[in-house]
Amino acid sequence: MTLLLSVPTGVVLDVPVTKVSGESDRGSFTLLPRHADGAMLLRPGLLSYVGEDGAEVFVAVDEGVLVKAGEQVRVACMRAVVAGDLEGARSALARHLRERSEHERKARSVLMALEADVLRRLGELR
Repeated sequence: MTLLLSVPTGVVLDVPVTKVSGESDRGSFTLLPRHADGAMLLRPGLLSYVGEDGAEVFVAVDEGVLVKAGEQVRVACMRAVVAGDLEGARSALARHLRERSEHERKARSVLMALEADVLRRLGELR
């Protein structure tokens, strides 16, 4: 099989693999050659694959979509970090979640300021 992992800025991985595992909206999964074709929504977390050399590699991924069609496994997500070993993947995932919550906090703050401004301007119109 071939694993193609892409993000909006380009291709992160395009490698031959013997197994792909991860977490979808329906639970854990493992894909092997000759498994049925299909598509699933990925949860933010760890995706792992076993290369042709037998080494397992971990990738921290944001939510996305996985499609298996024939010998191709294609993953599209907003962000992905190839971490290599499990500890590297865990730290990359933790860093990503911290950045994401900080970004969401800033977005909520800006939204609250916009709402306050709209309410103030509506009050001035009366």
